[in-house]
Amino acid sequence: MGTVLSRRRLLGGAAGLAAAGGVLGLADLAQAALRQPAGNTGGLRVGYLPITDAAPLLVAHHSGLYAPGAVSSEKPVLFRSWAALAEAFITGHVDVVHLLMPMAVQLRYTLGGGVRVLGWNHTNGSSLTVAPHIGELSDLAGSQVAIPFWWSIHNIVLQQLLRAHGLRPVVRRSASRAQRTVELIVMSPSDMVPALADRSIGGYVVADPFNAMAQIKKIGRIHTFLGDVWRDHACCVLVTRDDVIARRPQAVQALTDGVVTAQRWIDGNRAAAAADLAGGRYLPQPVPAVQLALTYPNPPGRLTHPDWQPQRLGYQPFPFPSFTRTLVEAMGDTVVDGNRRFLDRIEAGRVHAELVDDAFVRRSLAAQGGPQAFGLPADLARTEQVEPL
Repeated sequence: MGTVLSRRRLLGGAAGLAAAGGVLGLADLAQAALRQPAGNTGGLRVGYLPITDAAPLLVAHHSGLYAPGAVSSEKPVLFRSWAALAEAFITGHVDVVHLLMPMAVQLRYTLGGGVRVLGWNHTNGSSLTVAPHIGELSDLAGSQVAIPFWWSIHNIVLQQLLRAHGLRPVVRRSASRAQRTVELIVMSPSDMVPALADRSIGGYVVADPFNAMAQIKKIGRIHTFLGDVWRDHACCVLVTRDDVIARRPQAVQALTDGVVTAQRWIDGNRAAAAADLAGGRYLPQPVPAVQLALTYPNPPGRLTHPDWQPQRLGYQPFPFPSFTRTLVEAMGDTVVDGNRRFLDRIEAGRVHAELVDDAFVRRSLAAQGGPQAFGLPADLARTEQVEPL
């Protein structure tokens, strides 16, 4: 059975996944399980969504930062939805992906194990973008707002924002202006821009460059950077599986080294990184949109915490335990369309140790000169700052 997760665990977890927020349907996951490859002896295979969150994985490939043989020389595989990326990952068609951190928690505890976070892929980089007629958050009452996935930092922070401003998020219910409700719907990021343009939604919360695209097309504006609510929060994280670590630990280390090197390079070469990624090379969006997403030299909207630099898409790799705990606690307060029972089986204070393996990223940080190379505290500890007002 030496593939990914045992066939029994994968099929047994399918029912839970189908009811836990819509990762995959039961039939789809069962069919995917039957298509599992017999194992990979070549370089690690990388999968990604075409968003700036994936930049470290993509720049590392473009610039040849992966050690020869450790990672497949083939171009990383592009997926159009989180569900498709998750299916490919858990069934072994790709070995390493960037996933929404809450989604990684969901997969770990719905499937009963197997999923392992190696480090953070990026911080910040997401916004609430609204139609031009939306001035204050209260103007969203009675409208629909799109999110990319139920278990996403986007949904979590959006709901914190709405509640802080006297609005109530609802699912599968029409929003009411009188009752100050906002209906949340899941939508592919690529569909959000046209939906905002034709006013079928009042806004969306998503990663860049889709927020930058709305600015450039003048169909909407950035209302709130999520980094202005939760300082330097992780959005996507670098994820692999336990079987990959057990089978190819040296390759996993080499991949992590490449990603960490790419993160440091991107931070000092943002315009060059945009040119390397955009225009169909790895991301389908035009260079100006990706460059705006990576720089925001004159951030649009109002900043509550300008000293946080919330508009700045950050690239640092270390996964802080304080974030994992606070995130899991926030997941308990988040409305989703699906079964939430997996949350009843976990303890917030234990999730980090069970989900995260930071041994690889610690070695990568040391090779870069230590935490200070990324402006991180020497003791690699921090206190979370979450302020939705």
